[in-house]
Amino acid sequence: MEILGATLRVYVDDLEAAIPFYERLAGTAALRFERGGVQVAAVGCFLLMSGPRSQLDLLRKVAATIAVTDVEEAHKTLVELGAEVVAGPVPTPGGRNLIVRHPDGMVYEYVDRRR
Repeated sequence: MEILGATLRVYVDDLEAAIPFYERLAGTAALRFERGGVQVAAVGCFLLMSGPRSQLDLLRKVAATIAVTDVEEAHKTLVELGAEVVAGPVPTPGGRNLIVRHPDGMVYEYVDRRR
């Protein structure tokens, strides 16, 4: 399993107000999408999220998003290492994702760019 990088999750009350700051900071335009009632903007290494408190409370349980070359390979490796699969792998707007709880209790989302 090859880890390509990590994305920092940022929860904001006003997505439209937050985007310009992060676009300037990261030097790139936001890629926007909606998932499960949550508005999302991916800006460089930042994943901005805004939406209903109930949805955000669930998302806050995930410590970070980790990009990998292949979610299926990550799934196999993580299970072999004792991680517990919470959800997935499932398709997303940008590829596939998998949410797992590591043996230390931390929860992470793993994503790839495959469609």
